[in-house]
Amino acid sequence: MEIKQGTIKGYMGVDIGSISTKAVVVNKHNKILAQSYLWTEGDPIGAVKRLLKEIYGQLQGKEVKIVAVGTTGSARELIGKILNASIVKNEITAHAIGTLSFHPDVKTIFEIGGQDSKIIIIDDGVVVDYAMNTLCAAGTGAFLMSQSRRLNVGVEEFGEYALRSKAPTKIAGRCTVFAESDLVHKAQIGHSKEDLIAGLCAAIVNNYLNNVGKGKNIQPPIVFQGGVSKNIGVVKAFEAVTGFNVVVDDFGPLMGAIGAAILARDSQEENEFSFDVKDISFETRGFDCGGCPNNCEIMYVLREGKMLDAWGNRCAIGLERLNKNISKGK
Repeated sequence: MEIKQGTIKGYMGVDIGSISTKAVVVNKHNKILAQSYLWTEGDPIGAVKRLLKEIYGQLQGKEVKIVAVGTTGSARELIGKILNASIVKNEITAHAIGTLSFHPDVKTIFEIGGQDSKIIIIDDGVVVDYAMNTLCAAGTGAFLMSQSRRLNVGVEEFGEYALRSKAPTKIAGRCTVFAESDLVHKAQIGHSKEDLIAGLCAAIVNNYLNNVGKGKNIQPPIVFQGGVSKNIGVVKAFEAVTGFNVVVDDFGPLMGAIGAAILARDSQEENEFSFDVKDISFETRGFDCGGCPNNCEIMYVLREGKMLDAWGNRCAIGLERLNKNISKGK
């Protein structure tokens, strides 16, 4: 790959989640040259194309050449193919690498996103334990957002309300259904919004520690990430329960993308990347093979009407039947 003299090599990381999609571009010293955070809105390809437009705009006038891309998150494989990624990594690895680049002495990472949560235990810069929760919504940002609508208080204001509470309401936070019914009951018998919101923050923390963090050796320094980390009420609840200071920084929501960018750089595999991807038509489809007893459900992505990649087949028959189907224009 030819690089003009004076041009800075950039490494892009993209974190594609169910709720939000993030991207950063870093240089060889981990300095962030561009960043973007936006909602996925159920369309990971569309979100990445919008994100690339933002990144492209931020890099205008700068002599930066993207030479490697890394992807992580729930749609990492799909977006990795579309962006010709040098490396595709799971969220645990990406978050750990990203966090260690800013907090080299970190021992525990709390992460609560819109739809799931995770905990990562690190010892001497190495991940030694972790856990993820993708099943219970009671400990996620989506749960807080649904309750903010119920209480008619913006979720971004939750922290301020929680800090004004004198007697946080006890909310049954082990299950979304029970938490919602308990919240309604407590509101009806006169609990203030401040106390209800403080109770919700405490319920999220207790749910997280009793499920995701159960049996984990939680030690400081603790770094808290994900959209929920911006809620000071939840931060203070974590500190009250653990007895430790909890660190939240401006890059918390971007750590997965930062880790993916660093991993792409360290892979030393420089693949051709062009921002023209943002203007190319991509489409994902499903195909039921039926060619053998496996009856595979194959997913595939088309680039300008031509197959870019497919997955889900267990034998060669699936791809053969799929290619015939595409050649017939179906």
